[in-house]
Amino acid sequence: MRGLFATAILVLCAGQANAGAGIAISPTYAQIVKGQTLQFSANADAIWQVNNATGGNKTWGTISASGLYTAPAKLPVPQLVTITAVEKANPDFSATAVVTLLAKAATGTTHYVATTGNDSNSGSIDAPWKTVQHAADTAAAGDTVLVRDGVYNEHVNIHISGNANNFITFANYPGETATLDGTGLTIPGGQWGMFTVQDAGYVILEGFEIRNYQSTSDNKVPIGIWVEGAGTAVQLVNNSVHDIVTTGPANPTNCASDAFGITVDGSEAPAAIDQIAIAGNDIFNNKLGCSETMSLDGNVTNFLVASNNVHDDDNIAIGAIGFEKVAPDPAYDQARDGVIRGNTVYNITSYGNPDYGKQYAADGIYVDGGTNIVIEQNLIHNVDLGIEMASEHQGKVSSLITARNNIIYSGNSAGISIGGYAAKRGGTDHVTIVNNTLYNNDTQNTGSGEFQIQFNATNNVFENNIVYAGAQDLLVNDFTTSEPDPAVLDYNLYFSGDAANAIWDWQKHNYKGYDAYRTGTGMDADSPPFSDPIFKSPPDNFDIAASSPARRTGIVLGAAINGTYDFAGNKRIVSGKINIGAYQK
Repeated sequence: MRGLFATAILVLCAGQANAGAGIAISPTYAQIVKGQTLQFSANADAIWQVNNATGGNKTWGTISASGLYTAPAKLPVPQLVTITAVEKANPDFSATAVVTLLAKAATGTTHYVATTGNDSNSGSIDAPWKTVQHAADTAAAGDTVLVRDGVYNEHVNIHISGNANNFITFANYPGETATLDGTGLTIPGGQWGMFTVQDAGYVILEGFEIRNYQSTSDNKVPIGIWVEGAGTAVQLVNNSVHDIVTTGPANPTNCASDAFGITVDGSEAPAAIDQIAIAGNDIFNNKLGCSETMSLDGNVTNFLVASNNVHDDDNIAIGAIGFEKVAPDPAYDQARDGVIRGNTVYNITSYGNPDYGKQYAADGIYVDGGTNIVIEQNLIHNVDLGIEMASEHQGKVSSLITARNNIIYSGNSAGISIGGYAAKRGGTDHVTIVNNTLYNNDTQNTGSGEFQIQFNATNNVFENNIVYAGAQDLLVNDFTTSEPDPAVLDYNLYFSGDAANAIWDWQKHNYKGYDAYRTGTGMDADSPPFSDPIFKSPPDNFDIAASSPARRTGIVLGAAINGTYDFAGNKRIVSGKINIGAYQK
């Protein structure tokens, strides 16, 4: 079955360093029925992947060497996959499409909106409606709303739901740019989105440009897309969200102003926002105050954040948050049971943000009180902190998080950080950090190092990671004794430009030199010698050479922990052996 429609947005591939420079994919969006096939094409010879796995698999569907995708017989949760074409001649470049999977073919009507239309019209292609809001007030389960080229100066409240067999789809007309522009619009209720989805489910927003929603007040919060309340299977796909801005009065002591690119607030209980998928979006150039570019907060479960391009924002790129009293019942007030996969995050810093001043405090990915989350195959560079897993609430923790097969480089501060940022904040428990590549982070010499352990960290694991320190030569920074055994470190490969002055801080004790660190702490007893991992061509390619000491020297912890696929989509464990770092092949 062919896709219902395709858009003209090229999505930066997660799992690869760059996109769009020499390869394009078609279609870039489709809806197909489980078990059916769809032919994808690329303008260059390509390696095909499903959910960043070369060739795909039974759970997500498979794809042939020629780009023929076969959807799985059973619908995954959420009902969405990504299809990536990696250029064979230059694997640093790729293009990604998004597929919504359906139980059966939709049975609704296609409606049209155009700037030249009239809301008294029939909504046909020849007699389109004028406003997207009128379409949202009229559409029913199974319907598709296609919005023609043009600028729509309105915000849209979606309060209707599809069902498991019939999503309601709002999308740009194929090959045209539908823009929601917030210039001059008010912010109802003190917080509102250009698209607001309230207590609705089985809704798809695909292919819109959303821009220029701004506030000058600390009491008014502009949002690009806001999903709020409870509902099942909302999908936000291939949208461009930019210039969502707060300029409310702020300074580093009050953290007063807020704006969001995309935010998901599960504000009911026990009913959750369940199975939300956010994929293929380009989110950039937003001024956020104290808030995140993308946030999932409160009673949000079974979520997927995949293949988004988040960049050039002045606060946290992607957040999964808990304990903020978003949900009325504390037992449900955590983002949980989710996957953050294959996103590309760069140029994220709070330095110069009026709410932060001269602080490097913005994370690429931040789990603040979330639980049971996998963070994998993400490319993160030139941010403040690469991945942080902690809690800002005393007595609370981020827990059961696995961060694996990610590449993090050239950060202003720490590459990976666990534990609360102060003694009377929360912490991190049962977090597993495996098979990541950390390279030349803490470029601003903040003293955070490559791997940072802060307060209240317990039962954590840091194994199979390549840790390549930059000029500051600080590899591990456990600067607190709040917990005597915050993590187990082993099977890691360490390197810096100055072996004699390489530094590990452990339980407030400073060790200079690898042997002194291992002898003094008992950590990394099974790790290989301090040595160059021999990357192929960093920072463009962090794959390792055949002679690398990282090859086949890691510990196999099983697919559930190490992951089934490495950063590049290849099998993670080969012949019972595993590499250290993010690459296997």
